[in-house]
Parts: sequence; structure tokens; C-alpha cells
Amino acid sequence: MKYGKYQKRFYRDLVKAEGLYLTHIIAKESDLQVLTNKRLDTRFLEERLRMYRYDIENYINKDYRFLISLKPIEVELNASEIVKEMASQAKKVNVGPMATVAGAIAEFLGRDLLKKGYQDVIIENGGGIFLKTRKARRIGIYAGRSKLWNKLKIKIKPKDTPLGICASSGTIGHSLSFGIADCVIVLSKHAALADAVAAATANRVQSKDDLQKAVDFAKSIRGVIGVAVILKNNLINWGEIEFAS
Repeated sequence: MKYGKYQKRFYRDLVKAEGLYLTHIIAKESDLQVLTNKRLDTRFLEERLRMYRYDIENYINKDYRFLISLKPIEVELNASEIVKEMASQAKKVNVGPMATVAGAIAEFLGRDLLKKGYQDVIIENGGGIFLKTRKARRIGIYAGRSKLWNKLKIKIKPKDTPLGICASSGTIGHSLSFGIADCVIVLSKHAALADAVAAATANRVQSKDDLQKAVDFAKSIRGVIGVAVILKNNLINWGEIEFAS
């Protein structure tokens, strides 16, 4: 399962994990940063990560469209839960299922840890984040060439979690994008949905004139609770996004 050339997550050097244990988990192309309120059971999480990757890879071997399609596809009724979740959330946004993969993996692993009794869980998987917290957290924004915004953060309140926070860009990273947005951030209770909407929204930005239309698209998707779009020195947002410096 290859969905992009690996790039070093340099932004992780800026993470301040106050009161949390920080762990890195890597399996092939999956490179996760995990923050938890108690020491992570790495063996458990690695096993779950390998299982979800196997489920996705196995389905791709049955139906290669799952990997390459840029449009939704129907999956078999007996497909694994993560495959069905990816297909379902992609259908809401009219994109291919792999547009949800980072968010889906982060969310499934995050919910696994919550079931094991972890109370604070932050899983960052490239552009996809799953977050459950008991205290307010600040999520940094990296917009590449738009340095005006690089000290800007999004404040997350405990009552709003569990939450998916996903980002996409047409100018940063390896992911396929048809737009030129420097950063699109989407909030949703479903990280897989946030991932798909972030990608689809970024695709819609070809110029400053497209910013409002891109935001209107994102907020039209049921399940999206907030969106922000950055293009050079322009920022437009909607919904339940609270900024902090």
C-alpha cells in the first residue's frame, strides 16, 4: 500500500507534549506520532496498525480501484470495518477512498486506545489527527510559504473531543492535489471524513477568488464542524474553529 513518497515530519520537532508521553510508531509508509497520558503499549498499537494496513492492502489486492480511484467506489459487504469506513466517508465527499486513509488509520487506532483505558490520546498520521483530551490543547498550523500564519494555532476544548483534525495542501507534502492552497484544515467528529474534505477543498483553490467557494463546499458536507483555508496572505474560515497565537 503506497500512497506517497515518505517525507520527514520536520514539524514534529515543534511539538510540546506537556503532561503526555510521546511515542513514534512506524510500519512501512505509516509514520505515527502518538501522545498519551500514560506509557504507550507499543506492541498493542503496532499490532493494530499492521492489522489495519493488512485490511486495506488485502482489499486493494482484490479491487485495485480502491487504491487509484479518484471517485467513490462501492465495497463488498464483508469488507473490513476500516475499508467500509473509508468508502463511506469518501462517498459523502465524492472522492476516492484513499483520500481518507491517514485520518481513518489515526481514528481507528485512537479509538482502540480509548477502549484500553487511555484518557488523553493524540495520534498524528501525516495530515490526519485524531484527538481526545481532558485539557485544552493547541494545534499548530504549518502553511509553508505563508509564513504570516505559522505562529497561528487552533485551540481545542476537551468537550469538543474526540475530534478529527485534518490538513491538506497543494504546495506542501507528497499528497496528490489539484489546487494551490497552502493549507486547508477541516474539523469533524470523523477523522476519515475530515481527511477527505480537506483534500477535496484544497483541490478547489486555484486563486484567491476561489476561497469562499472552497469554504462553502466544505461546510456543505454533513459532519464538518469547521474549516479554514490559507492561500498566501489570505485566510478564510467557518464553523467551530477558535484561533490562538
